[in-house]
Amino acid sequence: MKFVPAALAGVVVVEPDIHRDARGFFLESYHAEKYRAGGVPGVFVQDNHSRSAGGTIRGLHLQLRRPQGKLIRVIEGEIFDVAVDVRRGSPTFGKWVGVTLSAENFKQCYIPKGFAHGFAVVSAVAQVEYKCTDVYDKASEIGIAWDDPAIGIRWPVSNPVLSDRDTRHPRLAEIAQLPTF
Repeated sequence: MKFVPAALAGVVVVEPDIHRDARGFFLESYHAEKYRAGGVPGVFVQDNHSRSAGGTIRGLHLQLRRPQGKLIRVIEGEIFDVAVDVRRGSPTFGKWVGVTLSAENFKQCYIPKGFAHGFAVVSAVAQVEYKCTDVYDKASEIGIAWDDPAIGIRWPVSNPVLSDRDTRHPRLAEIAQLPTF
């Protein structure tokens, strides 16, 4: 198993060991001690599962009062997964990193607290499962415009399918309350 630090400190790409034979495959999708040693801290308290059509962008989302670290993996299809550092005072504030996660490459991405998260579906459909270090708290969830030019994410989809909520998020510069570094 490999734990590869991404370009933003705290974001970790996990490349699990995959054991294949004539029956199929086996892998550990999570092992607390190994993940902690690899830079994926915390205890996970909630698992989520989404299914999205091709061309969908979900995000950019985060929670303020109950911030969440997230461990993302794809069990069907492929996504371009994005983390944006939105911690005021951080040397990488407003910077983003993206990684391709798919059912074929088995990679996972850990996104720490204080980062906004989003993804674009680049296959016909994608099912995404992710573990969270805190529970969902609708009252403290905020969003940032997926197409904020100051962030400059190079999404691999054009004319994305968005939720009504994701079409109305403000730009990062318009948000008064953000996590601190």
